[in-house]
Amino acid sequence: MKILLLIITAFIFSFANDFDYKIKAIKLNENSYYVYGKEEYFSKENGGDIANTAFIITKNSVILIDTGSSVAYAKQLKEQIRKITNKPIKFIFNTHHHPDHFLGNYAFKDAKIFATDYTKEDIKNNGELYISNMVNLIGKAAYTTKVKVPNSLLEEKELILDRYKLKILYLNGHTKSDVVIYDEKTKIVYASDLIFNKRALATPHANLQDWIKALEKLKTIDFKILVAGHGKVSYDKKVIDENIFYLKYLHSTLKNAVNEGLDTFEILEKEHPKELQDYSMFKEEFERSIINLYPKYENQ
Repeated sequence: MKILLLIITAFIFSFANDFDYKIKAIKLNENSYYVYGKEEYFSKENGGDIANTAFIITKNSVILIDTGSSVAYAKQLKEQIRKITNKPIKFIFNTHHHPDHFLGNYAFKDAKIFATDYTKEDIKNNGELYISNMVNLIGKAAYTTKVKVPNSLLEEKELILDRYKLKILYLNGHTKSDVVIYDEKTKIVYASDLIFNKRALATPHANLQDWIKALEKLKTIDFKILVAGHGKVSYDKKVIDENIFYLKYLHSTLKNAVNEGLDTFEILEKEHPKELQDYSMFKEEFERSIINLYPKYENQ
């Protein structure tokens, strides 16, 4: 039996490193880059490469914002960073607890990984479950993934990492604990999944009203570039208003459906505003939002 298990394990791991993410870092300015994730749902074809990651090169180190959906992705991200700089990746932020943003942590064992207390606890308690789900969704790309719980509690509103200052905003709405990172020096804001740029918003753990409040606060930041969690970067605040419009439409649709006594199928048959129809993944995500959120609205 042991020999059989060894053969199976060897077979699995012989394919584990075969997935090629074709990671390409896109330059935002002299020291800041992001990696654009595909606007798709998890699949074996994309290896879970659906979320944006980003990094900042400081005088002595690299600060990484999110680590992707698997250790394989993270290792290739590290290789991509190495092509740009040989400075050590010393600091990492996990912006929230969704697996497409933290399952690459294990590739950075020596780094200081920051997360809020809520995010740390969720990763600690549910990390293995997230990996099991990811294996089902993306297959071999997730075989080498292991849980690495963040090792540094994020509490300060301002961090100085190797003399590089970043401002931290603690918001919520997409999840119970979302983190936005603002680089005042470059005027780049890393908004994580509080912003989906022309990509339908994902709401499995969302509080729509809190999310709208968070976006109103995001509008007060004086930024030149906004790095979304999903979708391409934006250079103005229009994307924030578009996300607010989406959330208000979703909220009003759910609220009106309760008042009218509609069922889920009747809600999904309604026509949608033309402003949302060109969003990538609209049909899939809107349907998922209605199914997930409607019972909560019915019980309010």
